[in-house]
Amino acid sequence: MINAKTPVYRGLFPVAPTPFTESGDLDLEGQRRVLDCMIDQGVDGICILANYSEQFLLSDQERDILVDLCLSHVAGRKPVMVTCSHFSTQIAVQRARYAAERGASLLMLMPPYHGASLKADEGAMIGHFGRVADAANIPIMVQDAPLSGVTLTVPFLVRLACEVPLARYFKIEVPFAAAKLRSLIELSGEVIIGPFDGEEAITMMADLDAGAIGTMSSALLPDLLRPVLDHHKAGDRQEAALAYARVLPLINFENRQCGLRAAKSVMAEGGVIKCEAVRHPLEQIHPATKAGLIELARELNPLALRWGH
Repeated sequence: MINAKTPVYRGLFPVAPTPFTESGDLDLEGQRRVLDCMIDQGVDGICILANYSEQFLLSDQERDILVDLCLSHVAGRKPVMVTCSHFSTQIAVQRARYAAERGASLLMLMPPYHGASLKADEGAMIGHFGRVADAANIPIMVQDAPLSGVTLTVPFLVRLACEVPLARYFKIEVPFAAAKLRSLIELSGEVIIGPFDGEEAITMMADLDAGAIGTMSSALLPDLLRPVLDHHKAGDRQEAALAYARVLPLINFENRQCGLRAAKSVMAEGGVIKCEAVRHPLEQIHPATKAGLIELARELNPLALRWGH
């Protein structure tokens, strides 16, 4: 149960990529280096096993290996959020309990869905999140993303937060995110404590203006997003806007041209990991796309591009 002693998580909570070897196996040493690099980026927390971690390409055994490795390696240096999404409530509960028992600070879940048309109604979604909350007893970040194809209305999200008190963090990454965040904050009062921005921070400035208290970007450039957050929190919107304008071309290229491949490519270029490969059936990044990405990154020199050298 969230109470006065429970910390309010805010700020930079980027998603850790899952590195693989050339043969497609988990690169566990590379995963440790990813986590160390992210901590050096000055993040406020780390999210693992999210969509940008290629969670949909991992076996259950690999998930357990990564939960164990990430939580033991981070060892309390930063809060770790573990994504436990699954259509099956039973499996989501098992994942959530496993993560909580190993020291996760938060969970992240998408609403239950499978394919384009197999979805739960609002009552079933409340039950899904409620059972996960009961099993884990740690805060939940509800992921509102187009990938699920599930429409989560503002009134429903407020109802969810009221009926499942641990589900009071929300990652909003749908079109017109700022408008939805603003409505969510206005309607919820103090019920929702953690409105967050997502989708690689491509709408971050507008979302901060709307009341978001944090962002869940990729691990590509959180160190360059820090000034945006810090200036905005201090009330200096002009400096925040200037800092954001500086990094926006790279964020746009990541979002529109690369997707989850971007952080891996930059980290491989920067010596954080040895291999930038994504798992089949995802396509590897095109050499021309990678060249454009690295060109933009070199102009900004994020830590991920130089951490391993």
